[in-house]
Amino acid sequence: MQAVILAAGEGTRMRPLTDQRPKPMLGVGGTPLVEHVARSAVSAGAEEVIVVVGYEGEQVKRHLGDGVGDAPVHYAEQEDQQGTADAVAAAREHLDGPFAVLNGDNVYEPDALARLFESAPSIACTRVDEPSNYGVVETDGETVSGLLEKPAEPPSDLVNAGAYVFPATAREALDVTESERGERELTDVLNRVIDDSDVTPVVIDDWLDVGRPWELLAANERHVSRQSRTLGGDVHDDATVAGDVVVEPGASVAQGATVEGPVVVESGASVGRGATVRGPTLLGTDTEIGTEAEVENSVLMSGTSVGRESVVRDSVLGRNCQLGAETTVRNGSDDDGSVSVTVKGDRVSTRRQTFGAVLGDGVETGAETTLEPGVKLPTDATTEPEVRVSDDP
Repeated sequence: MQAVILAAGEGTRMRPLTDQRPKPMLGVGGTPLVEHVARSAVSAGAEEVIVVVGYEGEQVKRHLGDGVGDAPVHYAEQEDQQGTADAVAAAREHLDGPFAVLNGDNVYEPDALARLFESAPSIACTRVDEPSNYGVVETDGETVSGLLEKPAEPPSDLVNAGAYVFPATAREALDVTESERGERELTDVLNRVIDDSDVTPVVIDDWLDVGRPWELLAANERHVSRQSRTLGGDVHDDATVAGDVVVEPGASVAQGATVEGPVVVESGASVGRGATVRGPTLLGTDTEIGTEAEVENSVLMSGTSVGRESVVRDSVLGRNCQLGAETTVRNGSDDDGSVSVTVKGDRVSTRRQTFGAVLGDGVETGAETTLEPGVKLPTDATTEPEVRVSDDP
């Protein structure tokens, strides 16, 4: 089985975190999404991986290199972003048999992919509460009879989870016409396969689509919550470490600090005197939590520091951010509803009652800055001391 991983998009819905890297290079548990996908595919039985790259593709190539596990990795370039069928067509020269197509920004479990591979040709499906917001999978017995894109009256709660296994003949069916969205859609290729073959729906429950910042937070919440207690770093005798906490070699937890799991403190990270870190939280490499600061349910990427007596909750902070002393990130909705975030110019509900801020790489806040729930600060943004930021710059 060959596995094609789609990793060429710009990740505009994830900005500002993707200003300087492709979305599949964002980390879940310290490992880029694209590596998670590749390793899951190989564990499930893929013998070769083809990664379709585009935006900032060299970062993906440098990270994965020429192999994952025992499987070789090849690369194909999607020069123009013209849809998912166009992306797979870019990999056509590498395809010589049945092939799986996986999204480079999804989280798949190996056993789910193994069932998908064994049922080829097949489509991964999942059940949701509001199927009208998705592509709904129609079935006839144990085969797929069609796909309906966001129907007003969905016939079932079974929706397309964006992972497929195509027969070898689909290699010649990739040149579909543009859809109403102006893109060449992989679902149109699948509809051709459905007409000619029995396509099996494979229901997977443990699957995450990581397309927006709060979904990245959710993926990390899940990953961190699965870790077991391992204290390999320097934990002071007078520190309190409770629950499933991972302190990697080279990390430190200072006197009087409290770390309540699930928390992962990566190599080079430090938790300062009297600071409190509550899970699920990921402190990336070389992060620093200042004296008496508080961090809860957040992702801090490498090199980021949180100043003394600051409070950060339910947030995603990019690389090399510096939060000044007594910075506060508010994380709740004033009307007890869900927090909204601006995505591509529109306010979008996170469906979370608690969500804080999203900071691009290199953001610096002045002392006593307050960030309101749902605020996004772009790459290298700065704030003056004692300001309240309630809208995206």
